[in-house]
Amino acid sequence: MIAAKPISLSMTRRQLLSGAGALGGLLLAGCSPAADEAPKDAGASAATAPAAARPAMIVHKDPNCGCCQSWADIAERAGYPVQIANEADMAAVKARLGVPEELASCHTTEVSGLVVEGHVPLGTVERMLRERPQGLRGIAVPGMPAGSPGMEVPDGTRQPYQVIAFFEDGRTSVVHSEAGGPPSTG
Repeated sequence: MIAAKPISLSMTRRQLLSGAGALGGLLLAGCSPAADEAPKDAGASAATAPAAARPAMIVHKDPNCGCCQSWADIAERAGYPVQIANEADMAAVKARLGVPEELASCHTTEVSGLVVEGHVPLGTVERMLRERPQGLRGIAVPGMPAGSPGMEVPDGTRQPYQVIAFFEDGRTSVVHSEAGGPPSTG
């Protein structure tokens, strides 16, 4: 069961500047049209159920974002029927769907009445759909961490990140953490 506990989203100036620099680099690398050349199997560990058993997803994204398309491709290979909605104003989509600003990422997905914000691993999406805690609005991976599903990088670098549940009453809770890892040596 996903327990709702308050989390702190505060950070130091150094962390903010470091994160902003990393995000800028990832935006240039990950959201370029070439990003869809990333490995296609990452994050698709849940590809065992047939498409008929999976709910349909609407992935709202900027039409020029390759990393968003990569995440949608991973979901599709895992058996989710995926509809792409290219959006001119992603901030309006996020506001309409109730995504907290501090949890924003590049794409926003609707699935079975819930919201999936950003590069969330599909195993965590499935857990959310299965458990559906009371008042849950959605789950998010804030920013665009390298190595998350759809954000794979050629050297295999994986930044640590958290999947955060957000609730209709404003509560948030960490529901999954990824430790990250160094570049591949090989």
